[in-house]
Amino acid sequence: MFRLSPLPTADVFTLSGPEGHHAATVRRLRPGEPVDVTDGRGAVLECAVVAVRRDEIDCAVRRRVGATAPHPRLVVVQALAKGDRGERAVEMLTEVGVDEIVPWSAARSVVRWEGERGGRARERWVRAAAEASKQSHRLHWPVVGDLVGTAELTRRVASAALAVVLHEQAGDPLVGLARRRAATLDGAAEILLVVGPEGGIADAEVDALRQAGAAVARLGPTVLRTSTAGVVASSVVLADLGRWDARRDDG
Repeated sequence: MFRLSPLPTADVFTLSGPEGHHAATVRRLRPGEPVDVTDGRGAVLECAVVAVRRDEIDCAVRRRVGATAPHPRLVVVQALAKGDRGERAVEMLTEVGVDEIVPWSAARSVVRWEGERGGRARERWVRAAAEASKQSHRLHWPVVGDLVGTAELTRRVASAALAVVLHEQAGDPLVGLARRRAATLDGAAEILLVVGPEGGIADAEVDALRQAGAAVARLGPTVLRTSTAGVVASSVVLADLGRWDARRDDG
């Protein structure tokens, strides 16, 4: 899967630039091989390679496919994590089908995104999402949002149709929660899952998010790492909503 936006209208086009380099030099595609090109917003061209040159290929369109945006939208607010755990989380969240990933500077986040360093860190998340989208053949690529603090997060929670803070000490389980609320969710609805940092979400943050309208729920009997909690929670919610019933990714 390669990305090109906007998609060409011609029946034969050239894929060049970084994507063309990857196709011709890294993947070493040859004439006759199939190749899919998407705009990352639901449209895809199913093509065949007709010519290969250095750092570019010519593609002939066999079929144009479009997928409607999935609903309700699933957004994961991922607290900043040490090392490559944040990027690992973004990669897996993309693969399972999350629609948006929002980096959160939580009170107990050891890592801080500041200045140019913060910008580079966010770009790594964007690249991780792009690479995972290609690998998993997603037609709708996830958005990587701007960094938010807790005050901004509470406002986002207040506007969501359903917001859930994941907490290992919560009394209510996440399993079945989205399914029970599905009848009240329309096509514009947004479900928000909040994942804390390695040290957990501070009590004051939990209180603020609850007051903004969030439910607090647990995943199960074990405590998961910040890099895996959101992935497991997203899988539960997507299954609850029936979004995993489709044969091909709609998100």
